[in-house]
Amino acid sequence: MAFYSIGEVAERCGINPVTLRAWQRRYGLLKPQRSEGGHRQFDEADILRIEAIKRFIESGVSVSKVKALLDETPVGVEQGWAKVQEDLLATLRQVNPARLRAMVLDMGRKYSVDQFIDEVIMPVRLLLARDQNTARVILSLLDGVLIDFAVTRLALNRQQGSKEALFIAWNNDDRTRLWLEAWRLSQQGWALDVLADPLDSPHPEFFPGKQLVVWTGKALTQRQSQQFTHWQEQGFALTFHGPQ
Repeated sequence: MAFYSIGEVAERCGINPVTLRAWQRRYGLLKPQRSEGGHRQFDEADILRIEAIKRFIESGVSVSKVKALLDETPVGVEQGWAKVQEDLLATLRQVNPARLRAMVLDMGRKYSVDQFIDEVIMPVRLLLARDQNTARVILSLLDGVLIDFAVTRLALNRQQGSKEALFIAWNNDDRTRLWLEAWRLSQQGWALDVLADPLDSPHPEFFPGKQLVVWTGKALTQRQSQQFTHWQEQGFALTFHGPQ
């Protein structure tokens, strides 16, 4: 089993070592092993846990509440998702688009939309995004397959959905996540059309009489929340998709 120093983990995960120490000491989120010299040693399971912590925080959960959410997931379940993630990474390394499409399709059928996005796809995309070399090429391949998959599912759900709306990304440049989140929401009875490019503002005045669903990828900032409320008070039909 490979072990990594706190500096290596910090660089790989894009987290300051001071933050990692605080997550361990102050919040009890991490339990790295120690070397004979007393230095912290992290393994792959620790790195996956760090990525899970980051996802919670980026979605608007305060760091003090993350441990309770992590503890709700049994260890066996965490290890199970780690195996699924490793299987997907192994397939990606083969650089075989047809095999990758088949695997994504199978996972999309096997798991719920929340499990597929939150437990498999996002952790793998985060890991690949940290590598500045070959992994970025592989990430691009994965994103292409995911967008194609999400667009197909959206088209199917649009035929069955009863609530028509336009799905808009607000200040979030992750286009792959945009399509995945639109698919997630379409599973709840929405018939969605999607603006493929993110906007610096939803501009509801451009879409009179249209129901808009706005996604930011995280909780609204105070300024965004105030603007959102202002639009609603003006009579625009806006719904927010994401953490409150």
